[in-house]
Amino acid sequence: MRFLLAGQPNSGKSTIFNAIAGYRAATANFPGSSVSYTLSRALIHGREVDVVDLPGMYSLSSVSPEAGEAVRYVAEEDWDLIINVVDASRLERSLELTLQLLQLERPMVVALNMMDEAERHGMKIDVEALAKSLGVPVVPTVGRRGQGLKGLFRTALQAAHGGSAAGTGCFDKEVQTAVAQVQDLLEDAGFECRLPTKLVATKVLELDPYFTEKVRQSAPQVENDIDSIVERLQETHGWSADQVVSGCRHAMAHTIWDEIGELGRPKVGWRERVDRLLLHPWTGGPLMVLILSAVFYTVFGVGQLLEAPLVGWFDGIQAVLEGRFPPETLVGALLSGIFLGVAGGLTIVLPYLLPFLIALSVLEDSGYLPRMAYILDNLMHRIGLHGKSVLPLILGYGCTVPAIMATRILESKRDRRITAALASFIPCSARTIVVYGLVAAYLGPLWALGIYLLNLLVIMVIGRVLSRFLKGRSPGLILEIPNLALPTANTMFAKTWLSLKEFLVIAWPVLVVSSIVLGFLEYFGAGAFLNAALTPLTVWTLGLPAAVGMTLIFGVLRKELTLVMLVQAMGTNRLDQVLTTEQLVVFTLFVVFYVPCAATIAAMARELGWKDTAWISGLTVVVALALSVAARFVFAVV
Repeated sequence: MRFLLAGQPNSGKSTIFNAIAGYRAATANFPGSSVSYTLSRALIHGREVDVVDLPGMYSLSSVSPEAGEAVRYVAEEDWDLIINVVDASRLERSLELTLQLLQLERPMVVALNMMDEAERHGMKIDVEALAKSLGVPVVPTVGRRGQGLKGLFRTALQAAHGGSAAGTGCFDKEVQTAVAQVQDLLEDAGFECRLPTKLVATKVLELDPYFTEKVRQSAPQVENDIDSIVERLQETHGWSADQVVSGCRHAMAHTIWDEIGELGRPKVGWRERVDRLLLHPWTGGPLMVLILSAVFYTVFGVGQLLEAPLVGWFDGIQAVLEGRFPPETLVGALLSGIFLGVAGGLTIVLPYLLPFLIALSVLEDSGYLPRMAYILDNLMHRIGLHGKSVLPLILGYGCTVPAIMATRILESKRDRRITAALASFIPCSARTIVVYGLVAAYLGPLWALGIYLLNLLVIMVIGRVLSRFLKGRSPGLILEIPNLALPTANTMFAKTWLSLKEFLVIAWPVLVVSSIVLGFLEYFGAGAFLNAALTPLTVWTLGLPAAVGMTLIFGVLRKELTLVMLVQAMGTNRLDQVLTTEQLVVFTLFVVFYVPCAATIAAMARELGWKDTAWISGLTVVVALALSVAARFVFAVV
């Protein structure tokens, strides 16, 4: 048995999914945080059920990439019941998607989520009347607190076993007539589809690309007749056909709300007062700087506290290990590689990665990130890239891969290319570890802050240049600002663990294996050969020791590797004793800006193609070299 979770962005859909399936979907108090579906198997009241978390969508339309993925799944995959997760505090707007899902004529349950927010907004909802109007069960829930979820899935199992189909709603007379005419044409032409013909007819009237293409492939002979019906409908109403259909749906949602809802006086609390300050033209910017500075110094402070005792402890172990198994021997090289890989993850990466992931989770779940996007919109507009492009860039501070994937939400290919290029320069969590572990740890937090400010300046300049070369206009920002919320401890730590697990399961083994490989290369003398081959880059251009050459190669696999490999290549974790201030800064600048990691390159190739991936990767190398050489010049002058 398979259940689908469908709902508009920020309706709490993924929160409900994680509550019953374990924490597997990345949730955020942030619209458009996912563009693909997540599948998990859960035990619900003693029954194994596959649960699919579909991308958030405002409409069952394939026009947008996220909704297109949902439409494809609904139309082509097997499933038994759909759970429509609805934001109760925005019920009238949310019902428009509900009415479309009803046309699937499949078992369905409505989860009336965020009931606490609806009450705070002064809303009273007659749940029984709503269920009667829709013709499907409606269960009130508060997903982030787990309230009502047992009842929701108990009702879902009953509805799935009962096999009762949902109702289909209705339109006005002209639309009903047009839908019936298209439906007759499709049935007479022998059109076959897993979805109800009435739904297909409605979507064809809306000129939906997915369904229009299906009809063109299976029943091309009816295209002209359908075009005539669409033209008559448009002439009758004076609007485009899709506006007519969606207008009817909007009117129906409004009618249902009038029958079952009552809007009282909202409660003005701390959220509203804080929001006025966060979004105010005069206070929003300074508060953003203050908040991000607090995050920066908190991560640095916690990282320093965790790193110092761990480094001292592992230094003692390393001295004992090298005394018994000298690195000059084969066994010693193997054990040294294993030890340095494990120690590097524990002493260098984790002390800064863990507090950074927790801080990022707090910013996401509190709802501050979309507010930050709103504040930055004007700045992005000045570099010729505004609107929804802000969202993938903000995601890039966590990981560049989902940032690249999130460019799917952009309608313009130009914007997708520019945004993907800029996202490649955003310091993800792995690059952040390098900045904290090298510059902040050895030179101080102000140096690290300077690199972040330089990174922002470079991104602005590159964005401005690319927007001039790649002609076109970007749409303005239309962004849903979710309610401010206090992050729950369970969700925050579960999300942190989900990201941390990726490092433990994927990155850390790569660290250890790479450390072993580096040890063997040095033992057999191949390391010296590779480092010598890279001397024109490392020594002549960057002014770094020749031994760092291989660290830059390994850094293409994972950016964290550059820091761990640097410790191994230099033979000590007291890097400030073997590298000058200039070398620490130059190495960090090059690592932060040069070629993205292998996972990012693969994601970019999938989203944009290898041609765009090649020039973006080349651009990162050119920028990294230019900044590094410029830094050497500045140090020489100063």
